[in-house]
Amino acid sequence: MSDNPNLPIAMSFAGMDPSGGAGLQADIETFASLGVHSTPVVTAITVQDTQNLLRYEAVNTSLLVEQARAILEDMPVAAIKIGMLGSVENAEAIHTILMDYPNLPVVLDPLVSAGGGGELADANMLNAMTSLLFPLTTVLTPNSNEARLFAPEADTLDACAMELLDMGSEYILITGTHEATPNVVNSLYSGHRVIETYTWERLPYSYHGSGCTLAAAITALLAQGMEPVTAIHEAQEYTWEALKHGYHPGMGQAIPDRFFWAHGDDD
Repeated sequence: MSDNPNLPIAMSFAGMDPSGGAGLQADIETFASLGVHSTPVVTAITVQDTQNLLRYEAVNTSLLVEQARAILEDMPVAAIKIGMLGSVENAEAIHTILMDYPNLPVVLDPLVSAGGGGELADANMLNAMTSLLFPLTTVLTPNSNEARLFAPEADTLDACAMELLDMGSEYILITGTHEATPNVVNSLYSGHRVIETYTWERLPYSYHGSGCTLAAAITALLAQGMEPVTAIHEAQEYTWEALKHGYHPGMGQAIPDRFFWAHGDDD
């Protein structure tokens, strides 16, 4: 028997990334690194490397539902993370599943494009996310470009956040890696106001799987019972360290080292 029968369990809906940088692989590594058992549900099969998303195929919706319900009926899943959806039908199916588990915290990384390029969402997908998933989301983690895309009438990122809050998410963390600022500034919103801003040293590279890592880290900490604001802060610290220790296994973006703590570095 395990010495720790109460290892928290988190579920991830995401795409399969053969580069190992983003998607389910990022989620599995992040959950494991933070002491959480991973139950990955495949939403899509992608063809991508560290440079580009070349193409993908969504998993059949009935197969997605069967994957998720088999686990939810078998294990005490404590939090759910949603990344790449693959299709509007998959978004609808995940909505139905979430409605059956209303007490589980949900973290949604509203992916619009892959880190190295390649579109993941069209207008129908954006509508599905805002109408079906945002209202059921505990923490929404758009980058600044995604926030503007979901709230195109807003003239500032703060205004984007207010519009996104009106769509139903409890907390919104807008990340600032795409902004032309000396440091990276991330802003957390809830209750129609800014809760906190966080400033992080800007690192020299771009990373494949950084957003997945952040959302998965928040999910893992929520699964452990941490309250959201603390989880959001600690997840950013973990993600920044993973990026700082990132490496270049391919010819494109760096990949976060989500087990940086295991390598014996003094820092």
